[in-house]
Amino acid sequence: MAKVNARKFVAVDPSKCTGCSLCEYVCVLEKNEPLWNPLRSRIRVIRLSPAFNAALTCRFCKDAPCVRACSRNALTQSEEGFILVDEAKCDRCGWCIQACPYGGISLHPDKNSVLVCDLCDGEPQCVEFCPEEALELVTEEEAVNKKWITAMEKIPSDIEKLTNLVKRREWAILFAEAEERAKRLSEKLEAINKKWGYKLKQL
Repeated sequence: MAKVNARKFVAVDPSKCTGCSLCEYVCVLEKNEPLWNPLRSRIRVIRLSPAFNAALTCRFCKDAPCVRACSRNALTQSEEGFILVDEAKCDRCGWCIQACPYGGISLHPDKNSVLVCDLCDGEPQCVEFCPEEALELVTEEEAVNKKWITAMEKIPSDIEKLTNLVKRREWAILFAEAEERAKRLSEKLEAINKKWGYKLKQL
């Protein structure tokens, strides 16, 4: 078994994530997948409530449970912690997906294998293009878990705030916030077009 060095992984701050899915879009473009399809992304967005969204991807666990769960030895772990997939051995059984405690592995929709984050050679594009700066490259698991707990504890108050704004018909506040988010998203989409415009024309 590989000795894993100090690891880094992409983590989300659920209090900032809007569920826009731009990270999925960027991941597919960066990995040169032939067509836009979020199922080909190595990062997945989940929406648990109007006030809680999050993006999930591999955390490169030490003594990775996904590797241990694979009965065909299709998964191995490098010294850097990356999960390597041998597509010739993988049979899409899904045991690795069930073993992952973070929802960081998914089935490739077109291949006989699974998808796992590889950090884009150390410069994860999902982090760079997140319009809300909800994603970051981290090393501390405990800090990430605290952000999740804090975000989940805030759900009732966030929903109450939203409900009160609607009841009082304070649309201007809601529209202003939405406009700011749309502006940030538009800026990132323009940056994406500059970087991958040649590929987008082929889709």
